[in-house]
Amino acid sequence: MNDRDKDLAIAALNRIMETELAGVVRYTHYALMVFGYNRIPIVSWLKDNSIEGLAHAHKAGELVTLLGGHPSLKIGPLLETEKHDIGDILRESLEHEKTTLTAYYELLTITQDKSVLLEEYAREMIVQEEIHLDEVNKMLRCPGEITPFQM
Repeated sequence: MNDRDKDLAIAALNRIMETELAGVVRYTHYALMVFGYNRIPIVSWLKDNSIEGLAHAHKAGELVTLLGGHPSLKIGPLLETEKHDIGDILRESLEHEKTTLTAYYELLTITQDKSVLLEEYAREMIVQEEIHLDEVNKMLRCPGEITPFQM
């Protein structure tokens, strides 16, 4: 991997780290704002997403330092809509997961055929993010509805 590709990979990994950290904050906030009969399983799911996001951010940061870069101290954009209905939270989660997925695809494009380590990392994370998107999408559907939710 040449220096230019390495710099692009570091920048992409830092964006991933920032996006994942924004997810940690977002999912932590959402978990605090859930009320109603289904609170316990939904809060548990949101907390799990927050914990996973922190692990993903840490892994991206480790790869930044592996490449000789400096991990970002920034956090990605945080949108406070003041809407805390479960449907609103899930739609915002879906948008966040799409943003994160895009960041991993950008890393894959940068590293494809240049670094097996980074390419495989990007692919592994893309699989995980696509599964997350599917989970949220299914949660947004009405019972019995098989057509994917469209935003």
